[in-house]
Amino acid sequence: MRIRIVDAFSERPFTGNPAGVVLLDSDAFPDDTWLQQVATEVNLSETAFAHPLPQGGDADWALRWLTPAAEVDMCGHATLATAHVLHTAGTATGTVRFRTRSGVLITTADDSGSITMDFPTAPLIPVEVPGTVAEALGAEILSAHDTGPHVGDLLVELADEKSVRDLSPDFKALAGRVGRGVIATAPAQDPAAGYDFVSRCFFPYVGVDEDPVTGSAHTALAPFWSARLGRDALVSLQGGARTGFVRTELRGDRTLLTGSAVTVIDGELLAAG
Repeated sequence: MRIRIVDAFSERPFTGNPAGVVLLDSDAFPDDTWLQQVATEVNLSETAFAHPLPQGGDADWALRWLTPAAEVDMCGHATLATAHVLHTAGTATGTVRFRTRSGVLITTADDSGSITMDFPTAPLIPVEVPGTVAEALGAEILSAHDTGPHVGDLLVELADEKSVRDLSPDFKALAGRVGRGVIATAPAQDPAAGYDFVSRCFFPYVGVDEDPVTGSAHTALAPFWSARLGRDALVSLQGGARTGFVRTELRGDRTLLTGSAVTVIDGELLAAG
């Protein structure tokens, strides 16, 4: 079967967030052990596995996402990568509905190649600033919010863009926090630069020290910054060494995430499940 590596939330190779994509011909997923072995072998923050569903149902494809160490409930960039592969391969046009652990997620491609994903908006539950997280990040935290069960992150607000960019976390200490990880965010230093806020995401608990551009995190970042900036439509810049842009639009209990993608590797997976 074919396996692709796709850079998501980017218009050019070697930027954005790479994801593995495996489209299965079967009507069910292979054994969980095989899925995890493939994801571990690919060794990217997520590898997406999808198989077609019978016509007439509430979704077109079943979709799962695995890190090198665990399966996750929600992943934006690997969903974007999967939709990109379906469209570029001519398997789908327009809207694609995915059945996932987080319900049915809908993606829509436009004529320019951009793909918009319709995801559930994450709850933002204020929590006490954990001293262990502040120590692990090495930065002062202004506020902290739990992002609910599907995202599973702690969102922490830092003072400014430089504080986010300069982070050099103690990943071993962060790995001790139960939950997917930590989202660090701050307002853009110069909104005229073309983005409204910045973020970085650290997930050592699930085997990913830093995820370059995390779509699912923006289901929490969008309501967080929309409330502060007074606008439903925003642009985000995420990442450290690799970066990418996410366009967000808050629509109540749903968040639209828009980005582009590019396939950088198209090969054959010989160890079939």
